Amino acid sequence: MTTQDHKPGLALVSGASRGIGRAIARRFAAEGIAVAAVSRTMRAGDGALQGSLEETVELISSDGGNAAAFAVDLGNPELDRAALIAEIEERFGRRVDALVNNVAAARRYDTLFADMSREWFQDSVETNLWNTWDLMKAVIPGMRESGAGWIVNISSRQAGPRVGPPFAFHPLAGSVLYGGTKAMLDRISTGSAMELYEDNIAVSSLAPNRGVATEHAAGAVPGWPSEPEDTMAEAALLLASSNLERITGRVAYSLPLLKEFGRPVQSLDGTGLLEGWQPADFDEETFLLPYLNFNPPGAVPEGLLEKD
Repeated sequence: MTTQDHKPGLALVSGASRGIGRAIARRFAAEGIAVAAVSRTMRAGDGALQGSLEETVELISSDGGNAAAFAVDLGNPELDRAALIAEIEERFGRRVDALVNNVAAARRYDTLFADMSREWFQDSVETNLWNTWDLMKAVIPGMRESGAGWIVNISSRQAGPRVGPPFAFHPLAGSVLYGGTKAMLDRISTGSAMELYEDNIAVSSLAPNRGVATEHAAGAVPGWPSEPEDTMAEAALLLASSNLERITGRVAYSLPLLKEFGRPVQSLDGTGLLEGWQPADFDEETFLLPYLNFNPPGAVPEGLLEKD
């Protein structure tokens, strides 16, 4: 069996109470995929930002989809993430065969490298990295048993390096903590894609080509060129339902990925195309270039991998 033979039946989407996470949850549900929506905020007004799991599930239900809310703090080091997966699978009566790791710690853009506290560093590493690692470990046995699986890790443009000197002004400065954890997330994705390839489990990393004008992002960099949540949701669905050989091991940006596949961008409820945001509308001159250099097979010098 390959991942081309079927689409996922149950997806866990973290950070699903608002923004990109909610958009991905809605788009997956519109394709008939059951969604476990996970976040800290169950009810409107519980969090610092707008949005809640109850609202996400209500939107999905009104669109005719199937979703359930699971309110947990994924940044809590004491959280038993394997138990969370077991609870989700018991609730839906099936294995999680798609995992979208979207949740992230506070960005701390306004704090420079030299002023960053150990507490904030640990919070970002726990939420952005170990949480992702832990959830991946928890779903892999079920994916192996099912014969296929998809993992999409939501990254960021900030993972790419700052190039200089001279260093051009950037409104987010070096973004060392947030960008650094996202860069490691990209490396986790490519390395685990290699190790899980024979298990027919696709792993990829996805970032917006532009900023997505969520409430949080708009506050951090007001006025930046942006793309709608719909393009990220469509790109995530592509990476979570396509043939393994075409998508695993990618560190992708949303718009170039959709352009490459000629993928129509649907509205979040799946009822029609999103006007003005189809692949033919994209300006390729605005596409970000990949920041990774790959070592293709045969590029390793002869004898380097031989044991002494």
